[in-house]
Order: sequence, then C-alpha cells, then structure tokens
Amino acid sequence: MEDRMNEVLDALVIDTENDHNAMDTARRVAKLFVDEVFAGRYRVAPSLTSFPNVARLNQLMIVGPITVRSACSHHLCPILGKIWFGVLPNIDSELIGLSKFARLCNWIMNRPQIQEEAMMMLADELERRLRPDGLAIVMQADHFCMHWRGIMDEQPETTTSIMRGAFLESDTLRREFFELRGRRSQ
Repeated sequence: MEDRMNEVLDALVIDTENDHNAMDTARRVAKLFVDEVFAGRYRVAPSLTSFPNVARLNQLMIVGPITVRSACSHHLCPILGKIWFGVLPNIDSELIGLSKFARLCNWIMNRPQIQEEAMMMLADELERRLRPDGLAIVMQADHFCMHWRGIMDEQPETTTSIMRGAFLESDTLRREFFELRGRRSQ
C-alpha cells in the first residue's frame, strides 16, 4: 500500500523526497487507510455478547446518537454523521449492551461505501443478531464530496432511514421513534 501511495503522490507531482512535509506521507496514508478509515474491510465482525430477554422487554428502546465516520466509495471523501437506532424487542429477542451498537457501527462504517448501503448492512446485522419485532435506523451525515468538489455546498446533509417489522406496520410506533429521536438530537 505504501509503495502504491508513493506512485500516486509521484503522479500528483508531490515531491516526497525533498518536501519535508511529504517525506513520510505514503506510509502515514497507508496506515490511516488500513488501520482506521477502511479497517472494517480487514477485520472480522465484532463479537457482540448478547443475553436473553429475561425481563420480557417489549417496549421501544432508542440508542443514539452514535457518531460515525466513513468515506464515500466514489471519491474517498469523508462522511461524518450520527446514527440512531430504535429496537422493539420481543420475549425471544437477544439483547446487547449499548456500546455494542457503536462497535457494530464502527465495523460497518469503516470502509468505503455509500450511506444507503451501509444502513442496509447495519439493519441486516442487527436483525440477524437481535431478532426484534421491529427495527428502525436513521442516519444523518455530511458528505465531504459535496463540500470539496462538484457544487461545493457548505451545508449538504443526507438523511436516510430504514424501517423494518413493526416500524413499517405501525404509524404510531414510527412516529414515537421519530419524536423521541428528535428530542435527543437537539
């Protein structure tokens, strides 16, 4: 990766041999991509310790906002945002600790992608692991490909949502989730 990044820097006419600011850039960028920005591609899914729903929880639980970082797969520009989860467990659902939502987010978001596909991956993983009656996910994010290139807008924000199970079937539940989430984001 470092060798290839040196080729990119050479193609960009960045003097990595004489410019003291660029001398070690290829190594730093390679490490940044592999160990941080795209780490979700190279690591196995996090283990999420779960436990049975002994208390028979069956009420809406909202987790978030969780701060997330990613990179768009079209331009490799940063995506910075927040995610909220709504979970409606049933007596057969597995439950996970609150920090596990953040771990799963980091694993999925730390790879080049588009926001809509990342949301689908999150929903699929949580449905598989928790088996809830309903799942809602909302993500609001700034896409720096809108800031740095093209229209160069200063305030673009993309909001996507996924509703599954009871959240699709019940307007009341969906409305409750959005109202409670809205209070937490202010």
